[in-house]
Amino acid sequence: MAEHVQKPTEEKLKPKLFSVMKGYSTGQLVKDIVAGIIVAIIALPLSIALALASGVGPEQGLYTAIVAGFIVSFLGGSRVQIAGPTAAFATIVAGIVATEGMDGLIISTIMAGIIMVIMGFCRFGALLKYIPGTITTGFTFGIAVTILVGQIKDFLGLTFQNAPIETVDKLKEVALCIGTFNWQAALVGVISLAVLILWPKKLEKIPASLIAVIVGSALVKLTGMHVNTIGDLYTISSAPPHFTLPTDISFARIRALVPNAFTIAILAAVESLLSCVVSDGMIGSKHRSNMELIAQGAANIGSALFGGIPATGAIARTAANVKNGGRTPIAGMVHSIVVLIILVVLMPYASLIPMPTIAAILFIVAYNMCGWRNIRNTIRTAPKSDIAVMFVTLTFTVVFDLVVAIGVGLVMAALLFMKRMADVTEAHTWVDVSDIDDEDTDPDAIHLKKIPPRTRVYEINGPMFFAASDKYKYMLHDWDIDILCIRMRNVPAIDATGVEALKRIVLRCEKHGVQVIFSHVNEQPMHAMEKAGFIEKVGRENFCSHIDTALERATELASAKTAKAE
Repeated sequence: MAEHVQKPTEEKLKPKLFSVMKGYSTGQLVKDIVAGIIVAIIALPLSIALALASGVGPEQGLYTAIVAGFIVSFLGGSRVQIAGPTAAFATIVAGIVATEGMDGLIISTIMAGIIMVIMGFCRFGALLKYIPGTITTGFTFGIAVTILVGQIKDFLGLTFQNAPIETVDKLKEVALCIGTFNWQAALVGVISLAVLILWPKKLEKIPASLIAVIVGSALVKLTGMHVNTIGDLYTISSAPPHFTLPTDISFARIRALVPNAFTIAILAAVESLLSCVVSDGMIGSKHRSNMELIAQGAANIGSALFGGIPATGAIARTAANVKNGGRTPIAGMVHSIVVLIILVVLMPYASLIPMPTIAAILFIVAYNMCGWRNIRNTIRTAPKSDIAVMFVTLTFTVVFDLVVAIGVGLVMAALLFMKRMADVTEAHTWVDVSDIDDEDTDPDAIHLKKIPPRTRVYEINGPMFFAASDKYKYMLHDWDIDILCIRMRNVPAIDATGVEALKRIVLRCEKHGVQVIFSHVNEQPMHAMEKAGFIEKVGRENFCSHIDTALERATELASAKTAKAE
């Protein structure tokens, strides 16, 4: 029985592809191919737009969809996950490229991939759920804001005097350069935005982003508008992904890039597993979180080595895959192959895509990812401390960067959690019936028990850890007793500080001739005490499984002491 608990299905380190192929049919193959083609059409403009938002060339977004998408589908722990470049990485990648260059991005992404592979083999998949939802909501909204701000320049056709990296600096530059406003670019942007908003209401099967690209490109080409296109700003390449190694590798540089690598790894892991959870609900399946981490790690390593950028599970593309009949990893592999064919055959036409259209696509991406409904619900229902964590994470994401935001958010959430746990931890004693607040339905209520003379019963409620150590210090103040019974039925866990506090209580009791008895110590506290040698010090006979047994032990000790005195 224990073996089955330790090795549940989702913990198998086996790709889903190898599991689902046993009963694979021709009918499902047709559905997977159709779904893969549709997802590839959706991924094409998104991959280009996200690559440009990340400060790299348009083809590098497609490289990511091809290499990372194929590897995740082949090795992943989900039946329907579609991987590729996502908006969550846009600001991170842009910052790394601006400060460290492409070599810095490649090294950071490879290290992030290695970290994720290690996380998967160490079975850390389940641990990622301990990242508070308020932090995820905060930095997701913050990323959406940074993407939106970063696209104002292209949407309005502004000409910047400087090349700011930080979001706040970009806003300042927009204000300074508003005089360079290009009404033709703005018109193309507004028309593209209208297509993106209105098209899905009429014909959802054909991706709105593809229609926006076609309409925007045709408008600029046929009218001769003075609007920047991708071809004006970037050199377009239709070459397939090719193996690339960073040239500047040193220990000092690797050490400097470790924070970026951890940020990419954690964000990729969280977003990928979140996408898996969403898709599980859509198809009634269950993903293998640790195998998914390994696949995402391998995909990021592969993407970096073949000219791509960081990748993760894309929720919108995964949902499109499911809606169009994709039910196995074959669909994701078809998606990658189709994107490769498009890259080789049609990539030169990408030079015609107007930059305002790319900005409009990213505006919609930012809106879809911002999760404003989550923000609204959190404000309405969550405690003030959770709201504070969310807004601090959001603000730090916009003003500083994601590394700082996640670090500050996690520390703040941890401190507030510890405060909440400390607030619910208490130790109290029973002196007379007026002190009793046990429910009448509790058969173990202390007022129903006969307490021996010169015996004091203290009950500790809540976890005993360092933040709550001051809650039970007052047990040391009363020495007009012979026996101290410490009841721990409501102590689920204890840390080293809690054990040390109990040691101090026992030592002071010894000095004053008071015997300590413990009642109903739960499994984790008992294990911690045993490991610390505390049980041998107190005496195993003084650890009782129930309050009745503890009071019987107290009666024995009290009788023995009385007999000795006589």
